[in-house]
Amino acid sequence: MLKGIYVLPSVITSANLAAGFLSIIFSINSQFTPAAWAIIAAMALDIMDGRVARWTKSTSQFGIELDSLSDMVSFGVAPSVMMYQMVLNQMQKPGIMIAVFFVIAGALRLARFNVKAKDGESSSDFLGLPIPAAAGILASFVLSYELFEMGSEINVKTIPVLMNRMPFFFKSIPITMIIISILMISNIPYLGFKRYKFDRPKSLQILVLVVLSILLVVAYPQNTIFIIFLLYLISGIAIYFWRYWRLRSQMKSLEKTVKKDD
Repeated sequence: MLKGIYVLPSVITSANLAAGFLSIIFSINSQFTPAAWAIIAAMALDIMDGRVARWTKSTSQFGIELDSLSDMVSFGVAPSVMMYQMVLNQMQKPGIMIAVFFVIAGALRLARFNVKAKDGESSSDFLGLPIPAAAGILASFVLSYELFEMGSEINVKTIPVLMNRMPFFFKSIPITMIIISILMISNIPYLGFKRYKFDRPKSLQILVLVVLSILLVVAYPQNTIFIIFLLYLISGIAIYFWRYWRLRSQMKSLEKTVKKDD
């Protein structure tokens, strides 16, 4: 029984790795919708394995290393291959460079995270865009764009305002991938969700937003997933500039106080 409990998180992590590898196979065969869903499934498994390890108190160094290697395949290599097959191969060498840059940035992001974890530096927020979120942005875009291309052939609810902008998003994929790659290795803070305990008032507000998001996902699955990831991407940049502006305002106030005292 105890051995089963300790093995369970690693089994879930291995399933994450398998989903990432399946995504690569789907992308090679130009089956982009299944490739994107495989990445989304890998994200769900990535969240699950950490939770299970903590709940069962079976966290181990082996599990941490396996999780990192799985994330590299599922959220680094798989989305890069998917976008290369779908968009970047039309650009030839520049497309290859962008795809490789994304993979390298993902590897650096994971390496930095592992080093901080080994050094005992824990934080409720993330330093740089988390690699699962980077992969999620690309995967959710593919899901929405595939709906756009199919048009009225399938009976799936979509958000017209977003769908009308899909051609623009498609053309901006190369620069978007470069921006995402830079954000992964940047020092821009991104909110983590470990800080939220749902028995507190502010966290209850977050819970309401989560429930509303789930309802929207049920109503408009592909479009809502894309919007959620896009908003998370923007949130880190917005928080960074807001903190910079607040710090600058505090410095100016301090300078004025010092001048008055003089």
